[in-house]
Amino acid sequence: MTSVPDLDPTVAAMQQELEQLRAEVDAWRARYDKGEKRDTAYTNSESEVAPLYTALDLEGSAGTAFEVPGVFPFTRGIHPTGYRGKLWTMRQFAGFGSAKETNERYKFLLKNGTTGLSVAFDFPTLMGYDSDHARSEGEVGKCGVAISSLADMEALFEGIPLDQVSTSMTINGPAIILWCFYIAAAEKQGVKPAQLRGTVQNDILKEYMAQHAWCFPIEPALRLIVDMFEYGAEHVPQWNTVSISGYHIREAGATAAQELAFTLADGFTYVERGIARGLDVDDFAPRLSFFWDVHNDFFEEIAKMRAARRIWARHLKERYGAKSPRSLIMRFHSQTAGVTLTAQQPMNNVVRVAYQAMAAVLGGTQSLHTNSMDETLALPTEHAVEVALRTQQVLAFETGVPNVIDPLGGSYYVEQLTDQMERQAEELFRQIEEEGGVVRGLENGWFQRKIAEAAARQQWEIEQHRRLIVGVNSFVTDETELTIPLLQFDEQAAKDQAAALARLRTTRDDARCTANIERLRQAARGKENVVPFILECARSYCTLYEIRAALESVFGAYREPVFF
Repeated sequence: MTSVPDLDPTVAAMQQELEQLRAEVDAWRARYDKGEKRDTAYTNSESEVAPLYTALDLEGSAGTAFEVPGVFPFTRGIHPTGYRGKLWTMRQFAGFGSAKETNERYKFLLKNGTTGLSVAFDFPTLMGYDSDHARSEGEVGKCGVAISSLADMEALFEGIPLDQVSTSMTINGPAIILWCFYIAAAEKQGVKPAQLRGTVQNDILKEYMAQHAWCFPIEPALRLIVDMFEYGAEHVPQWNTVSISGYHIREAGATAAQELAFTLADGFTYVERGIARGLDVDDFAPRLSFFWDVHNDFFEEIAKMRAARRIWARHLKERYGAKSPRSLIMRFHSQTAGVTLTAQQPMNNVVRVAYQAMAAVLGGTQSLHTNSMDETLALPTEHAVEVALRTQQVLAFETGVPNVIDPLGGSYYVEQLTDQMERQAEELFRQIEEEGGVVRGLENGWFQRKIAEAAARQQWEIEQHRRLIVGVNSFVTDETELTIPLLQFDEQAAKDQAAALARLRTTRDDARCTANIERLRQAARGKENVVPFILECARSYCTLYEIRAALESVFGAYREPVFF
């Protein structure tokens, strides 16, 4: 009887080569173990990294040897042309003070080459409070722009044609309200909702998990998100109605594998809620986008993004029955890691951001924000923002990195790490299912404890000098004063906002506002989609908090349980 090697001499030759490689690796290991090595931790965000990777690490896995970009499962990228077809969108997250001041910054950014706008809201807006609310005192315009009504949204985009830009809005708890303000502001410009392009973050699950900017309890908050899926699919088809965000999970202290798994689990939950509403998965899944943190471990971040595309495509196809290729494609924005920026030696942040930006591009991001060197100290100056934008432009036009699609595909290390990240994510999915799913895991504090444990471990590693941070616990200088200028502004924005709101309330049609607010309450009590009712409130210049309060009177407010 003929043996298999006799039938296929190529297989026999490959096996012989692997055996020879195995012997060479064993011999190398003996020399390596005897060699002198630096006393440091050779780890990524979660586990030890081997000193060498070879074809032996991919036994049983072909990696991406038989995959090409633009084809399921999209490990090597979602477009067949990569960045040769279109570069990533270059965004700079911006917002401070009044809408007028931020409008001026947007025009500066557009003039200097930004290809997409990204709105940072102040904390009162993030929480659904008007600028003149008692709980807004001292915070108006401090960490972003203050938006309390349609009038502010109109001022924010004055002179910026909303049919010609893509806008990203980082807002979650009151996202549905700010989205309606944006749609109404576009209508004032004569732009139809179907012409609008952009993203609203709207990822409430990670807020309960990590960021803590919420308004309503979990179930009604999920209802509002599905309302947006439903309305957006019909009326605002080019808009991404959720950006499922791992960024804030990672910034809170999660490892890369936790960021990957927890974010995808949130995404699966949104898909399940949309299907439960009766929506066809292919009607809304193509407008789901993602948002990843890009941390310091260069190769781990690249592998995370490659694994994310593959996991999403496989689950949407096999678990949720998606048939449209567009439903299987994970499109994502990336931002360099704010938590890695240091107040000490702030110029070092320029270097950190450049490496992180390159990792994002090698990972195949569709959109990128590069942090400014001064963001750990204050809102960025124009100079710092310009350097951050130029970092992307040098990467795009001088390095040659975008010329080849997935240039690290086939790397033994990157392929093994991609497989490892996928295995770690699947194990965490199993644990989440044992907890009863994402919502139950949030209610009993499982996610919060996991993130807190990871953050505590990372802090211990820094304090024990097992993880070195240049300028913080190593290569420290006697620098006593800041060497870069910081953005300064006074309390005038709060005064201006209060005055503008007072004028608004005296000039609008109060009877129309009252009637629209009551109609919204009635819709919230029932099962109607509330987006049309919030839009009417926005068009009549009801304020952010008035709309939030109307919904809160029906849904209640979220109160975080004590877990620790």
